[in-house]
Amino acid sequence: MGNQSDNDSLLEMFVFETTQYLERLEELILSNEKSNCYTQTVIGEIFRIMHNIKSSSAMMLLTDISKLAHAMEDFFFFVREEKPKGIDYSVLSDFILEGVDFIKVELQKIKNGDTTDGDPAPLIKNIKEYLVLIKKQNNSTKLMRAKKTTKEQQSDDLRQEQKTLLPEANAFKAVIYFQEGCEMENIRAYQVVHQLKGLASEIYYLPDDLVENNDSVQIIREQGFEVFFKSEQTYQQILAFCNQNILFKELELIQLENDDEFKQFTISDKVDLDKVNKIKLEEFSAEMPQLQEKTSEKDVSLVIRQSIIGVNVDKLDKLMDLVGEMVIAEAMVTQHPELKGLELDNFNKAARQLRKIINEVQNFVMSMRMVPLVTTFQKMYRVVRDMSKKLNKEVELEIIGGETEVDKNIIEHVSDPLLHLVRNAIDHGLESPAERRKKGKAEAGKITLEARSAGNDVLIVVRDNGKGLNKEKLMKQAKKKGLLRKQEHEMTEREIYNLILVPGFSTKEQTTEFSGRGVGMDVVTNNVEKMGGDVLVDSVPDEGTTITLKIPLTLTIIDGMNISVGEACYTIPINTIKECFKPKETEIIMDLDGNEMIMVRGQCFPIVRLYQLYQVKTEITCLTDGILMMVENNEKMLCLFVDKLLGEQQVVVKTLPSFIGSTIKKKGLVGCTLLGDGSISLILDVAGFF
Repeated sequence: MGNQSDNDSLLEMFVFETTQYLERLEELILSNEKSNCYTQTVIGEIFRIMHNIKSSSAMMLLTDISKLAHAMEDFFFFVREEKPKGIDYSVLSDFILEGVDFIKVELQKIKNGDTTDGDPAPLIKNIKEYLVLIKKQNNSTKLMRAKKTTKEQQSDDLRQEQKTLLPEANAFKAVIYFQEGCEMENIRAYQVVHQLKGLASEIYYLPDDLVENNDSVQIIREQGFEVFFKSEQTYQQILAFCNQNILFKELELIQLENDDEFKQFTISDKVDLDKVNKIKLEEFSAEMPQLQEKTSEKDVSLVIRQSIIGVNVDKLDKLMDLVGEMVIAEAMVTQHPELKGLELDNFNKAARQLRKIINEVQNFVMSMRMVPLVTTFQKMYRVVRDMSKKLNKEVELEIIGGETEVDKNIIEHVSDPLLHLVRNAIDHGLESPAERRKKGKAEAGKITLEARSAGNDVLIVVRDNGKGLNKEKLMKQAKKKGLLRKQEHEMTEREIYNLILVPGFSTKEQTTEFSGRGVGMDVVTNNVEKMGGDVLVDSVPDEGTTITLKIPLTLTIIDGMNISVGEACYTIPINTIKECFKPKETEIIMDLDGNEMIMVRGQCFPIVRLYQLYQVKTEITCLTDGILMMVENNEKMLCLFVDKLLGEQQVVVKTLPSFIGSTIKKKGLVGCTLLGDGSISLILDVAGFF
């Protein structure tokens, strides 16, 4: 049972690390592809990424991923060492990105608990054939890491075993502490030893029974993993090599004056690489990139500490849940019915201090969950790159405000809407280069992704400089599909543009792999509304279209206004409330359809009586006896008729069960919360009233 848990933790860490590597790899390729030239720095970094993926996937016995990464590594090793000419980096980028997609699919299978059964053979074949072509073009006869015969390898092993320490060899001692929670420290230690073999002539380590002794994991956690080795590399070169390992929490690297500390070991203690291979850590060459620094420092000791640790998001979710329970518990204490009418100065003072501390804890925990949007934005580079090539359009992507932060859960919900918006902007919005030339525009279209904070909300803007939306065409298509909800002359410009968000609506005359099926934009609306957000559409003919997503910073704890209707209590998010007022009889009018309206500063707004909508018994049925609360959604406003306001309060949003959630969503209810007196208040979704 313990081994299974360790394996699961190690697999989870592998998926996380590999995902980070793939994201960095995509970023490197997309940022350098346009120049049709990769710098030596970029080539070296790609090589190291593929080497790390190859090593870790082999350790996890994921041989298909390892073989594919190995093929990519071989190519970039050749490019780095030989610096060949005539490489079409666009073609190479296609091969590498196809490999990235393959690994992503395999990682998703691991997450789902499925078998990783993908076949990388065609991809490996393409990469190897392209490598052969490049070698022929450059008249290269150098073979990539030609495999030695068994006899040659045995001779090399014998020579290595008989090799005496050269006078110029340096002696080192490293004490390594791994990051907390990385698990399987003994396997991690073995991986370090195996990677060191490309730099060291002799290696010894403590504890020396990493596999046989189950206590070795605990020893490494408490005392660290000690490695003694001799190498012709300088201190700075060894240090640079060690710094590449992101799992090191603490590293002490000491260059020894002599090899006295090596006398504690015998010949049999020297690392047996065959033994390492038996536990399937790596089954390939451990060639390391040559480091450039030539500094030789003696008698130097340095401790490197990492100030950032990784935390499982499930733990943050649990922590946020506990903070929510604290908020509820505090309200239940300070708002307890038995305290009404009592003068409790000391109690109130203590309660205010408690409230202050809880607010600080809440804000701190929320800040831990906040992540920048830049990573999500940068993923769109790949979408732009692939679509522009398939549609023969030149497209530039600009990112503004990527440092803007939102809750981790928001990030997960916003990826799909962004994907659909960018795809639609390229396919529908941007013209072909020929069309743009005729209009006097630059051949390359431009898409801008922008994020900025707006109070308790985040605005995510997707803007293109294409042909814009055609109102006449939108109306014609809406009529044809029977999607109009009101008379044409009654619709505002914004309402006409918002037709593209209606399910089933599409102006694309031909169905392609990207659009024309009437799906996509309604996915944007659904996902954003699930987050309690809005979608705004603006457009100017021949200048472009702007779509704005207005999304709350967090979905867990909100500032709400509690209201009462009869015996029922409801909570409305503060950020949707414009104003509250007592209506006058003279301000109330009826429209042609008999609907109640109220005139406020020369504008008419519809009235929704909550007691009628939710069939709640109440004695306050006359509008002048209650309160009208003006609320806004998507720049539309109406007034809710309620009995009275109970006060503002931070509330913890509890999701409703799925079997009733879809039913009440249409009635403007999004969730519920627990009040201080133990009663339940339903949280209103203002968007459901429009």
